[in-house]
Amino acid sequence: MYLELRHLRSLLAIQQANNLVRAAESLHISQSALSHQIKALENYFELSLFLRSSKPLRLTPAGQSLVALAQQVLPMVANVEADLHRAAQGDAGRLHIAIECHACFEWLMPVLDAYREQWPQIEVDIRVGVSFDPIPALQKGEIDLVISSDPLDLPDVVFEPLFDYEALLVLAPAHPLAKKKFIMASDLADETLITYPVKRQRLDVFTRFLQPAGVEPAAVRQADLTAVILLLVASQRGVAVLPDWVLREAARRSSLTQRPLTKKGMHGTLHAAVRKGENEVAFVQDFIGLARGTAVWPEVVSGPEL
Repeated sequence: MYLELRHLRSLLAIQQANNLVRAAESLHISQSALSHQIKALENYFELSLFLRSSKPLRLTPAGQSLVALAQQVLPMVANVEADLHRAAQGDAGRLHIAIECHACFEWLMPVLDAYREQWPQIEVDIRVGVSFDPIPALQKGEIDLVISSDPLDLPDVVFEPLFDYEALLVLAPAHPLAKKKFIMASDLADETLITYPVKRQRLDVFTRFLQPAGVEPAAVRQADLTAVILLLVASQRGVAVLPDWVLREAARRSSLTQRPLTKKGMHGTLHAAVRKGENEVAFVQDFIGLARGTAVWPEVVSGPEL
């Protein structure tokens, strides 16, 4: 394609100035360079763009068509360039978030409310990563940040640690297992285990606790909401394994008992995954900072989940 933005800028400057000398001055080039540029354009299309015998200069129909194009295209280009400069400086951009969790919006909304106050110009969107694989979507640029408890060794993705957590067994105070100081996998062989409705390979309680010990619970019951899980546990319909940051909040509203899994406990770390280099962008750093400072965290269902 021969036609370039510089041609459109030159034609628009000539049309606005009605004079080659003034147009060249506004473009910060010499009159001869401007004349040569326009002549080359006319030679390429084999059309005259100006009636040179008229004073002031008048456009031919072909010239009018190109100036109309310049008036439409150049402001659009300028706007995009300005957006790119703002994004490079961290003053504007997009933050599309995928959260590998099942029920996290109560936690997320206060974080995003605070974030929007700091960065009102950032376009924020949220997706729950239980129906798709968020990390490949992050690598493709479809999303910009993934909340995950499963860091991977990838050359183009940085996993920023947010906070550590411990998975705990939650049970009714009258439950026989409440007498134990810590829970072994074999203790759950006769129990109904209540979980979120996700696949077992995404649940830490199976992949890191039960399956390595070759233990299968007597039954598995699923519930969508943390509140429902805790209600079922309180009514002794089963036991559940939840992260400590969920139970810290629940403990203020119930008398449920918590026990560590094994004597050492089962621990993990939540991360924010972003494309390499973008973790240094100001509005991404601020979101991570707000997330790190949050006292209550969502029910992680990352690959794997608790």
